[in-house]
Amino acid sequence: MSDETRNPEAVVDPLAEAPAEEVSQEEPYLNPLEAAELRIAELEKESVEMKDQLLRTVAEMENLRRRTEKEVRDAKQFSVASFARDMLAVADNLRRGLEVIPEEERANADGALKTLLEGTELTEREMLKTLEKHGVKKLNPEGEKFDPNYHQAMFEVPNPDVPNNSVIQVVQAGYVIGSRVLRPAMVGVAKGGPKFVSPAGDDAADENNDASGAEGLDKSI
Repeated sequence: MSDETRNPEAVVDPLAEAPAEEVSQEEPYLNPLEAAELRIAELEKESVEMKDQLLRTVAEMENLRRRTEKEVRDAKQFSVASFARDMLAVADNLRRGLEVIPEEERANADGALKTLLEGTELTEREMLKTLEKHGVKKLNPEGEKFDPNYHQAMFEVPNPDVPNNSVIQVVQAGYVIGSRVLRPAMVGVAKGGPKFVSPAGDDAADENNDASGAEGLDKSI
């Protein structure tokens, strides 16, 4: 007689020996309402994440657009910087040609000399107007507060009657293109006088300028 016949209890039921883990892994039963609420919560979470990602993308694109516009604007404005710097020597020579003749002689000039002086002055004005059209402006800061960002101090003049740290003499005019310095103005700075009165809110800048003193700062491009 076979073993199975002698011991019928030895026959094992497959369902009875199912691993306990498989039974425990069955998903809990959810009624339709609970399942719908769970799905809605998942969709709302996904919606919030997608909205946040979209807002970040829009912000990045806006920043990129602004940077691109600034780069294009700067490229247009500063593309003439090299040419403008070369033209400064011409402007200086025109001014020197006028200043070599004393003021009294210029006022009393007539004939060919008067025509020459008028032509030179007209040429200088037209040149400066053309440079300004392309963003280049002349700096003539006499009487203004010394600013190391735009002026270069060449010497100091003790003068108790003039506000301290003010430009008392312009040795050579400066030029800027936009907010950048093509050439700082070469100036003489007054020392020993009363404190320079600046517009409200510029106290911090005044302290920095005072600390810089006659060292100046050339931020030319």
